[in-house]
Amino acid sequence: MSAILDTATGFFHACESGEGWDICRKYCHPDAGFSSQTVSLADIATLEGYTEWMKNLYTPIPDARYELRHLGMDNERGSVAVYAIFHGRHTGPGGPVAPTGKDVAADYVYVMEFEGGKIRYMTKIWNDIISLQQLGWAP
Repeated sequence: MSAILDTATGFFHACESGEGWDICRKYCHPDAGFSSQTVSLADIATLEGYTEWMKNLYTPIPDARYELRHLGMDNERGSVAVYAIFHGRHTGPGGPVAPTGKDVAADYVYVMEFEGGKIRYMTKIWNDIISLQQLGWAP
């Protein structure tokens, strides 16, 4: 496995386990950017902000977990794509409503762009509206 693939894998597992920026930073440039065409993440522009958002998601969804389905590297572009399914149940405090007890199973993709062996930018591809509806957080 290449060093970039190792870094992407380490970052993915740390981020998706809710470790936050304190752990995820070692895989990223300090000012790494972030984007996602979603309502839920519209105000987040840094990877630091996103990793903290993921960490905070473990409050309303304490059993959050992921199922890694695909990991691929594009050597020519120096990028890695990860496809996974996020699972969890809203049983904890937080979120826009009281605990609903409802489950979510959300497909998503991370596309990580590298520079100098670290993540420079990441895009998350995710249909947040479907996830919010599954959790009972949106009509």
